[in-house]
Amino acid sequence: MERFKGIYWRTFTVTVGMVALTLVLLGASFFSLTYSYIVSEKREELTDKAELIAQMAVNAYSKPADFRGLWSEDVLEIVSVAKQMSSTDFLIWVPSIGGFISTDESIGNRELTLPGEMGEKLAKGESYAGTSKLGLYEKTRFVVAVPARTTDDGTIVGPVLAVAEPNTMTEMWRAFLGIFGITAITVLLIAFVVTATTTMQQTKPIKDMATAARSFAEGNFDARVYDTGRDDEIGELTEAFNTMADSLQKTEQRRREFIANISHELKTPMTTIAGYADGILDGVISPEEERQYLSIISAESRRLSRLVRRMLDVSQLQSIDLIKQKRPFDLSESMRRVLVSMEKKITARGLDVDVEIPEDPITVMGDNDLLTQVVYNLLENAAKFAAEGSTLFLGLEKKGEKAVVTVRNTGDTIPPEELPLLFERFHKTDKSRSEDKDGVGLGLYIVRTILEQHREKISASSENGVTTFSFTVQLAGEEKGLAKI
Repeated sequence: MERFKGIYWRTFTVTVGMVALTLVLLGASFFSLTYSYIVSEKREELTDKAELIAQMAVNAYSKPADFRGLWSEDVLEIVSVAKQMSSTDFLIWVPSIGGFISTDESIGNRELTLPGEMGEKLAKGESYAGTSKLGLYEKTRFVVAVPARTTDDGTIVGPVLAVAEPNTMTEMWRAFLGIFGITAITVLLIAFVVTATTTMQQTKPIKDMATAARSFAEGNFDARVYDTGRDDEIGELTEAFNTMADSLQKTEQRRREFIANISHELKTPMTTIAGYADGILDGVISPEEERQYLSIISAESRRLSRLVRRMLDVSQLQSIDLIKQKRPFDLSESMRRVLVSMEKKITARGLDVDVEIPEDPITVMGDNDLLTQVVYNLLENAAKFAAEGSTLFLGLEKKGEKAVVTVRNTGDTIPPEELPLLFERFHKTDKSRSEDKDGVGLGLYIVRTILEQHREKISASSENGVTTFSFTVQLAGEEKGLAKI
């Protein structure tokens, strides 16, 4: 029973039920109107014929004094004409014989019984239409009775009755009923097929999504919903679901890479610390060498501390809303402070610095501390990988409504395939990790994270040993006006 509780069966049942209910209501209305129309048409037809026969009978009755002898023969002739006019039975009351003459020879000499209402209306000179057996027939028949009046004084000679069998009344109605029945069955079959097909098309993507979602819950992010190209809500839902699936797959892939990378980054210093500490405790390392290895343990501990701190920084960066923290500040002054703080490291590497920072303030919108961190990370990275004795470049300029910061160094050329990976977590251009032992591979990732939250972009290029990083920052309101001038 559970299978009949889904959206498919509910939609199918409701749609087909509405179609069936509509057909029933239309059929009832149609039958009622057509039956009333057929009865009305039949009444008018019988009335016209009965009045014609009545007029013919009156004309025969109104002949000279010997009419009584001729009347019956004339009436018989009239009855014969009436029989040829229609399949309807006519009963004509004949005063001369105190009875009636009928076109239906099967009724013989049975006595005619007029219903009370018919007799009352005929006595008043009115016509009557209704159903009755007239004491002659086994089944009820439709009867129209009109009074036959003389033309001179309007005397009622007697009634003329036109009698129709029920099957002649309902023959057309039954034909309509048959046509309507065939039409209704055809419409219902079409509704069944169309509703089933349409409902299946609507529910299949939803079922596929449910199956894919269960696969996601089991850790399989390869499942997708087949996009049929529908330009409706189901199509939009399918596209959104597949986009979400792609995002989840990428997130899962990054998570696994993150776990693998962090496991490697944590494992290396921890293994070094544990190995040297055990060596000192076990006496494998001589007392003379203890200081040297304690220094290594201290350096690895600090690197492990930096790694954890950087990871916390990344976590905090991803949870804050920088849009609410944007404030105008002088970017040129912040860059000068970074340069001063880096002086010792730059000097230790024997590097020169080429600075192109305007003396006038350049006011930008953003978080001062975080954007300062971006400049610091880029400059530190450039100093770390610059060739000894080369020149670092740090520049700031206005372009349109943006301030552009450029950091450039001279050293090894970064392969083109490595450039898109520079801003990934734990990525290092040195695959052996023999260089840059102080680094944890998160500096440029933090740079990209900060700039993405500022809705800014950063680019990197490396040709002929010259590597350049450039990023943009939105100018403050006044600065944008000056830049346009």
